[in-house]
Amino acid sequence: MIFIDSNVPMYLVGAQHPNKTRAVQLVAELIRNGERLVTDIEVYQEVLHRYTAIRRTDAIDAAFQSLDAIVDEVFAFGMPEIRVARTLIDSVDGVSARDALHVAIMRSNRVDRILSFDRGFDAIPGIERVQ
Repeated sequence: MIFIDSNVPMYLVGAQHPNKTRAVQLVAELIRNGERLVTDIEVYQEVLHRYTAIRRTDAIDAAFQSLDAIVDEVFAFGMPEIRVARTLIDSVDGVSARDALHVAIMRSNRVDRILSFDRGFDAIPGIERVQ
């Protein structure tokens, strides 16, 4: 099982960028290999936030459709994951609140691999970033 981070659908539907080609290749390879791809509701929120912040709300639907097309399941979260994220913030130097929450949700669902272009995940023990 591999968690899909918010930067993946944004690269898939965004303008030309070096990570766009790699994102397309990786997603296609993972699907071809029969990998189970998952994400969480916070990833959708991040897409909303980013495209609203840069005044590109026209791109939200394409990013959502991209995620909907590739993920098998979208995880929700509650207070247990919030509490784990809180402890990660203290135990992993420099981890962002968003990354800590994703990792807490991943751990809650026994996911240890993430497809992300965010190198911040590399510092988190037990998490392997697919690249």
